[in-house]
Amino acid sequence: MGAGVVGRGKAGGRRGRGRARSAAMSEINVTPFVDVMLVLLIIFMVAAPMLTVGVPIELPKTAASALPTVKEEPLTLTLTLDGRVLIQNTETPEGDLVAKLRAVAAEREDNKIFLRADGGISYDRVMQVMGALNAGGFSNIGLVTDGGGPALDGSDLVNGNR
Repeated sequence: MGAGVVGRGKAGGRRGRGRARSAAMSEINVTPFVDVMLVLLIIFMVAAPMLTVGVPIELPKTAASALPTVKEEPLTLTLTLDGRVLIQNTETPEGDLVAKLRAVAAEREDNKIFLRADGGISYDRVMQVMGALNAGGFSNIGLVTDGGGPALDGSDLVNGNR
């Protein structure tokens, strides 16, 4: 019942050199890695639908190159074939268009706006809206098109023929 006292030798409390120490673990613990991957998967599943939000329009095709990007989020105005006008993704009545554009222009550093118009809309209608954009304070207007359209030099960029 009594506790025995073990004497210490020269080895500092060790009885012999042959005693096994804890072996180093050679497996990789993948649990934290799986946890991080599941969190990232959930984030991308939530964020992916938000990246594809837009108004479906049929943009005309041209051979023009893309415009350089800017530091501010680009402002877009969309004209749909059914006559709707949208600033970003918010539908705007035509009577309020110039007033809303002036309010937006006052808040922005850049006076650049991108105009997305369905290819079936008349040239006259697009020019009317461009006049409203100018009256609203946006003098730098970029026209958005789909690439790969015909170039007027006789080449067919869609099929790669010259």
